Amino acid sequence: MSSGNDCQLQTLPKPTLGEREAAELVDRVFGLKVSWIRSLPSYDDQNFHVRVSTEGADEYVLKITNSEDSQEPDLIEAQTQAMMFLSAEGFPSATPYLTKDGNIMSLEAGGTRPGSKKYMVRLLTYLPGIPVAKITTNAQILYEIGRLAASMDKVLSEKFQHPSVKSLHRGQFIWNLANVPLLDQYIYALGQNKYRAVVEQVIEEFKGRVIPKLSSFRACINHGDFNDHNILVDSSSASLETRQYRVSGILDFSDMSYGYYVFEVAIAIMYMMIESPDPLSVGGHVLAGFESILPLTAEERGALFLLVSGRFAQSLVIAAHTALLYPENKEYLTITAKTGWKHLMTMLEVGQEAVEKTWFETARAYTCQAPA
Repeated sequence: MSSGNDCQLQTLPKPTLGEREAAELVDRVFGLKVSWIRSLPSYDDQNFHVRVSTEGADEYVLKITNSEDSQEPDLIEAQTQAMMFLSAEGFPSATPYLTKDGNIMSLEAGGTRPGSKKYMVRLLTYLPGIPVAKITTNAQILYEIGRLAASMDKVLSEKFQHPSVKSLHRGQFIWNLANVPLLDQYIYALGQNKYRAVVEQVIEEFKGRVIPKLSSFRACINHGDFNDHNILVDSSSASLETRQYRVSGILDFSDMSYGYYVFEVAIAIMYMMIESPDPLSVGGHVLAGFESILPLTAEERGALFLLVSGRFAQSLVIAAHTALLYPENKEYLTITAKTGWKHLMTMLEVGQEAVEKTWFETARAYTCQAPA
C-alpha cells in the first residue's frame, strides 16, 4: 500500500501495461518465455502472475512499481534485500529472480513513446496459499499470525544489515503509524458525515495520548502492512471443525519502515478484525501470539487501543482519498471500508476499557494453556 515517502499523497501514476507488454518485459529483462499470464489486484503498483517455459520453479509475480516510488531505488533495494534475508532465515517470503544482467531489479520504460514513465521491475517467486481474507479465521491462525509478526520484526531489527537499510527511515511516510496526525490533510475525502467526526476524534486522541509516548516504545523495523491480503495460508487438516492453518507466504514489503514493535501488532489486529464475525475478540489471540515472542511493556499495552483505532483511520481515510484519484480501482482501494467503518464504530462505542479487558484476558489465558 505504499504511497510515496513524503507526506503528500500525490497522484501516483499506476503502471498500465497490458498482458502482452508484461510478457515481453519478462522476456526482455529476465530472459524467460511466458507461457501464461494474468493480472493481479493491487493498490498502486501493477502485479502479474506469470508462468514460464523453463525447468524448476516456473511461477512468478512480475511486480511493476509505480513511477513515484520507482524514483527511490535504495528503498526498493532495502525492501527486496529484507525479503531475501527473511527467506534465508526460514520465513515464507518471496525472493527475486535476477535480471539478465544479474540484478534484483531493473528500471524500465512503460511504453515505446518518447518520455514514457519509467518503472522499477522485479520478478519474484510465486508463493502458494490463499489470503487470510478468504478463510474463516480461528484462534490458532490468529495466534500464529501474531507470533510471526513478532518473530519477523525481531529478526529484522536484530540481524538485518545492508547499506540501503537507512532508507527505511521514512519520517513523513503516510502509512507509518506514527503519522496518523498527517491524516488532517486528507480527511476532506470523507465529505461531511458522521464518519468524519469519528476520525477527527481518533486523530485528536492520537495526538494527545500516543504521540507523547512514542519515545517510550521499543523501536524496530516494521513490515508495516501485515494485512489479511498480504498473509497467505494453507490448511494442514481436512476437517472444518479442527482445521489448522500455517502461514505459507508473506507478501508486499513496500510499506516497510522504522517504527515500533507495538505498531506491528496493532496493524495485525486491525486487519484481522476486518473479516471476522466477532471482531472484538480477535485482538487477544493475535496479542497472545505476539507476546509469546515479545511481551509488550505497560506503556505499549496502554497505547494499543488507540494504535488499532489509528490504523483504522489511516486505512479508511487514505483509501477514500486514493479512490478519488483512481475511481476505476475504487472497489479494491475501499475493500477495508466494507466492514472497517462498522468495526471502528463498534470499538469506540464499546470503549477502550472494555475492549482492552477482552484482549488482555484472552492473551492472559494463553499463559495457562496451549492455543486453541
